[in-house]
Amino acid sequence: MSVINLGPDPNLVYQPNRTPKSQRKDFRNFETGSVAEHVYNTYKLMHTNQNVDFVKRKHLEWSGCSHTEMSMMDAVMSLDQLVDESDPDVDFPNSFHAFQTAEGIRNEHPDKDWFQLVGLIHDVGKVMALWGEPQWAVVGDTFPVGCAFQNSIVFRDSTFQDNPDDTNPSYKRLTILLKLTYFSCIVFVSSKYGIYKPNCGLDNVLLSWGHDEYLYRVLQFNKCSIPEEGLNMIRYHSFYPWHSQGDYMYLCNDKDLRMLPWVNEFNKFDLYTKAAELPDVKKLCPYYQSLIDKYCPGILKW
Repeated sequence: MSVINLGPDPNLVYQPNRTPKSQRKDFRNFETGSVAEHVYNTYKLMHTNQNVDFVKRKHLEWSGCSHTEMSMMDAVMSLDQLVDESDPDVDFPNSFHAFQTAEGIRNEHPDKDWFQLVGLIHDVGKVMALWGEPQWAVVGDTFPVGCAFQNSIVFRDSTFQDNPDDTNPSYKRLTILLKLTYFSCIVFVSSKYGIYKPNCGLDNVLLSWGHDEYLYRVLQFNKCSIPEEGLNMIRYHSFYPWHSQGDYMYLCNDKDLRMLPWVNEFNKFDLYTKAAELPDVKKLCPYYQSLIDKYCPGILKW
């Protein structure tokens, strides 16, 4: 595997020439703009309802891939019907963003066709929103449940007060039994780890349920041949508190740290290829269909 040099903050590296410098600071602006209210409301519902019990139920409901069968390109094109309510940067259907991301990667990494395909399909898990899931259970930044919610999470200070896990001592404290000479006592010590062990690895951490984990499960279930680096890009591209804020490193193992540069390399295309100029999807489809045929062929179970 080739190694990508971390270098400077990837969010500041790749920004297409068509994006004016004066506007670059406006990406992921959760404070101002005409979309701010509905974006906030989506996160408020997410941060109220996404807890350990909810995430476990969604894993059981969706990981069996028994909802429907269709090709990957059909799934991509179905995103014509979806505008992401959590995204402050775009107000056009998600399918256009898919091709924008893929083309940005294709320009910079012409030799990595699997990476280009990841750009195309990374948001396909959002089809859950077309099948009845509310968007707060599909879109938006992901975060660990079962441990303390960190300040790096979007709207942390104002959206978690009604989440039952935020006041559950089992998820916020570490229990220590002290054995002294004449008696024993239980002491509750504040802990950021919650139900997890230090450096347990993100494979063992429950993240809030959404399109990242769902698509990752679909690809695994159907034995698609996308490399591990690409699967991790898909699984963690919305985990902004980790890959962009540097938080939750205390849950990561060596594998996670090896994958982090790849996730960051993907993130700069996911974020900075968004533009009002929409791609010619009809012209691009034959090329990307060839990549689908190589890595995710035929009819898949979803």
